[in-house]
Amino acid sequence: MSALSTLHAQALARWQGLNTREQRGISVLAALLAMLLFWSIAIAPALNILRDSDHRRTHIGQQQAHMLALQAQAQALQTRTPLSRDEALRNLQGLTPGAQMQLHVQGDRVTVQLKAVPATTLANWLTQARSDAQVLPVEAHLTRSGADNLPAVWNGNLVLSLPNRGSTAH
Repeated sequence: MSALSTLHAQALARWQGLNTREQRGISVLAALLAMLLFWSIAIAPALNILRDSDHRRTHIGQQQAHMLALQAQAQALQTRTPLSRDEALRNLQGLTPGAQMQLHVQGDRVTVQLKAVPATTLANWLTQARSDAQVLPVEAHLTRSGADNLPAVWNGNLVLSLPNRGSTAH
């Protein structure tokens, strides 16, 4: 007889030696343990996935909206009329506030000197410069200043690339 069948025979003999009340109590305990095991292996993970699905759906929706906005922006950039260098420079000069930002033109590059420009102002200006003047940032040498409790301001230089000289307006 193998060791497993010996153990089985001993367990069966012990089971038969118990009275009905003890057998019922062990049966109920075994059923409860089986249900707990089934819950922890099958039901609980499924409930966690179900609980997280709303959050995931919201996150995926936000990602999709962001990607659609980027797609629309890329399509708008592809369909715009290219500006000549001079038109781009005029548009850039029209966008630039005088005291905080100063432009220095050198061929097809423009160096913008920044003096205590708030971060939101710089971000908005860069967005407008990209869309309205069709310039691209090439270099940035910026330092952040300001106290921790105050909004950030930027000092330094930006180098922007104007559209090619050969580009003309249509």
